[in-house]
Amino acid sequence: MPQYGVLVYLPAPGDPMKISPEYEAALERYPAQVEELGGRGVAGYALQPSSTATSVRGGDIVTDGPFTEAKEVIAGFFILEAPDLDVALKIAKLNPVYLDGGGVEIRPLFAPPAE
Repeated sequence: MPQYGVLVYLPAPGDPMKISPEYEAALERYPAQVEELGGRGVAGYALQPSSTATSVRGGDIVTDGPFTEAKEVIAGFFILEAPDLDVALKIAKLNPVYLDGGGVEIRPLFAPPAE
């Protein structure tokens, strides 16, 4: 089954959110909804706020903060298996991050060509 990377975005600086009861309930429902649509979560990770990031540019320049200035920052990511992109999009749209003004980006994972 194809795999998709789902990047979770929050408004900068992406500080840890205060989890509302509505968000918590949506988060609890999410795994069952993913399976119901024919998908499977493989792995997921939340990141510390972007203010804790350290970036390396050009191999020698090390700076505090994320790589780019942005209105939104990556707050976490997960890997999802889904039959196709349409199902992956339906699953991604259920992510409760929307309740906190965030969004998601879905990308197929790179698969090396078969030899």
